Amino acid sequence: MIVVSDTSPISNLLQIHRLNLLGQLYGQIIIPPAVDLEIKALKKFKIDIAEYEGSTAISVKVPFDSHAVNELVKHIDIGESQAIVLAKELHADLLLIDERLGTRWAKESGLKTIGLIGTLILAKENNMIESVMPVIQELEDVAGFWLDDKFKSFIRSKIQE
Repeated sequence: MIVVSDTSPISNLLQIHRLNLLGQLYGQIIIPPAVDLEIKALKKFKIDIAEYEGSTAISVKVPFDSHAVNELVKHIDIGESQAIVLAKELHADLLLIDERLGTRWAKESGLKTIGLIGTLILAKENNMIESVMPVIQELEDVAGFWLDDKFKSFIRSKIQE
């Protein structure tokens, strides 16, 4: 399975020391250079990225089509742009991305996407975590992750927590 990731799923899981879930679920995760730089920039905010730096599940690959990246950057950020182009070039099975506009561009490009919440639901279904809602609470408390109450209620009903 070829999986490409944008910054958000990695940085959020990194902040709650659960980055290993990505490797357990998806095996190898490929990221573009802009995502790597965005994650490394977390050091400026005193966020420990040792788990990321020591990960054998994450590798960096440069997208070939810089013109496509430059066109996307007119609409979405560089990390998302590079991730979308890279996912298309690699014929990725999945793109991990949370931001709505980036997700819309990815889907319009024919990519299958999943966000952090979908990843957590998969982790629960694969018995890697006991429940999703405590992890969401930890993401909110530690990483500043935010979900509105209506969406949290929808998640609770979907996963029966």
